Amino acid sequence: MSDLRHVVDQGPMRGFQWVAIAVCVVLNMIDGFDVLVMAFTASSVAADWSLGGAQLGMLLSAGLLGMAAGSLFIAPWADRIGRRPLILLCLVISGSGMLLSALSQTPTQLALLRGLTGLGIGGILASSNVIASEYASKRWRGLAVSLQSTGYALGATFGGLLAVWLLSHWGWRSVFFAGGLMTFAAIVPVLLWLPESLDFLLSRQPDKALERVNRLAAKLDRPSLTALPALPVGDHANSGAFARLFDAEQRRSTLLIWVLFFLVMFGFYFIMSWTPKLLTQSGLSVQQGVTGGVLLSIGGIFGATLLGLLSARFSLARVLAGFMLITAVLLVVFTSLGSSFSAALGMGLLIGLFSNGCVAGLYALSPLIYGASVRATGVGWAIGIGRGGAILSPTVAGLMLDDGWQPLQLYTWFALVFVAAAVLLLTLLPAQKPQQMTPAQA
Repeated sequence: MSDLRHVVDQGPMRGFQWVAIAVCVVLNMIDGFDVLVMAFTASSVAADWSLGGAQLGMLLSAGLLGMAAGSLFIAPWADRIGRRPLILLCLVISGSGMLLSALSQTPTQLALLRGLTGLGIGGILASSNVIASEYASKRWRGLAVSLQSTGYALGATFGGLLAVWLLSHWGWRSVFFAGGLMTFAAIVPVLLWLPESLDFLLSRQPDKALERVNRLAAKLDRPSLTALPALPVGDHANSGAFARLFDAEQRRSTLLIWVLFFLVMFGFYFIMSWTPKLLTQSGLSVQQGVTGGVLLSIGGIFGATLLGLLSARFSLARVLAGFMLITAVLLVVFTSLGSSFSAALGMGLLIGLFSNGCVAGLYALSPLIYGASVRATGVGWAIGIGRGGAILSPTVAGLMLDDGWQPLQLYTWFALVFVAAAVLLLTLLPAQKPQQMTPAQA
């Protein structure tokens, strides 16, 4: 057992491991498309149904609320039934939500279906993040999870381009229909190329676990096992996964990762949600503001990859803290640009690069904190808490604007959020020693 985990941790990356990570990238692209699909169709939906601002806001928030609930309450089931079965179930849930959204007849129906879609996406995101981490070697784990995180930016970028084309030809319903078809199509690569987590098979030992472990052992060029290790016994082993997040040795790291996810998502979603509009209010044209927003996503593709490459050579925690501090500096500098379009474009690209890298770094760090039997629960709850920050952030920014804050002043305030996250990470993380991938911990 420990030999197989050691081979994954210390050995060279095999082809099937990279393929599994590539499937996780595809799954995360669905998340990026789903978050963006309502934003891109909002104007058309509002015109079609004569919606006011409050109704449109409800539609924009419904998906994020569903994703938070999916991360909190559906993702933990991956620690009971397996990462792969949960991903397949969530693909059916989110795909059905997207297809039914194309048939919705009222704003309330669409909001409920956006919530249903979000439930599936929340479960997929946490489970795919965990499985990408579990199949990467120790050296390349940061890069693997960061590459998986680039899927969000890729889905947001290419999904937006597809949405624009579909809107001009067949209207807003076609965008949801296409998203549903792509979600169901993702079931095929999951069935073909995404193996169940080795850590889950060893720690939970479901039906035919020995046979499945030995298939993975063959791919890792290791001899077959004659028997699986004995499962742990006692109250600790049988207690609920959520309760074990707050064991004496785990409580500090759980609370830390929750606070970090909340702060970073709070700052990140302010940047992504408000930048196009705030650029316009600062003197740029509407088209220039949208261009600045697109560059945030494009920068994110490179930011997650850069963080992953750096973490292969340096401490992931310190690289992540560096990205947080650089993001804060860039946000402060951004406030001094005025209405310079070229400067705004350059800074938009850099801010997108480093802020997306912050999110990717947390996705890479969170699985290292937990043992296999509670890993999906721990990561799911961390992401769910982060989604709470994502939901709250745009509203807080709007209230600040209503209170008389100048648009670019907000960036200085939100820069402090990234500074606080970096300080917490650097001061508290060394005390709680992130774990290695240990399948038998229970």
